[in-house]
Amino acid sequence: MRWGGSDKIALCLNDRRLNVQNCLSHPELGSTEQSQNPEPQNPGPYNTEVQNPEPRDALCLSDNVCFALYSASNALVRAYRPLLEAYELTFPQYLVMQTLWRQNGCSQTQLSAATKLDMGTLTPIVKRLEVKGLITRLACVEDERKKLITLTTQGEAIKHEALALKQTLLSKVQMDAEALDLLRRQCLALIEDLQS
Repeated sequence: MRWGGSDKIALCLNDRRLNVQNCLSHPELGSTEQSQNPEPQNPGPYNTEVQNPEPRDALCLSDNVCFALYSASNALVRAYRPLLEAYELTFPQYLVMQTLWRQNGCSQTQLSAATKLDMGTLTPIVKRLEVKGLITRLACVEDERKKLITLTTQGEAIKHEALALKQTLLSKVQMDAEALDLLRRQCLALIEDLQS
């Protein structure tokens, strides 16, 4: 049987594994000079970039989720710092005040749970806020051994102005409300997973 050029091409196309030299020396196409002295072939995988995508560099900080979250957290705290200076508050103190603005009269244990600050960190923060005249500690009616942390008149007075700082900060972020809410929920889910 005599094979035409178009027949050879069609047969080669039916077998994607054949390269040019193998196509010319295919047994159904007849012998050629190159088929008598074939050179070793090593075609390898066809699309190595797709089949074996390059893994992220575990040593590159920017490729690590933990570093991205750490850097974002630090950037937020730094961005808040000049805004909070007008109220002479640090960011951890601001967290405590936010908690009390939402629910006035909390125990230190409740504050610790809400702010995610351990007792060793929270205790000096509460003392500094008390010295500033923003909060006071009162004996609990049910148990006088326990102290409830409550806002003073001065602490209540700065509530609306200080809470408005959040919108000032968000105006610098190029993310819409939906994206920000998704980010917030994903961060909370990550915290829950890591603490379980």
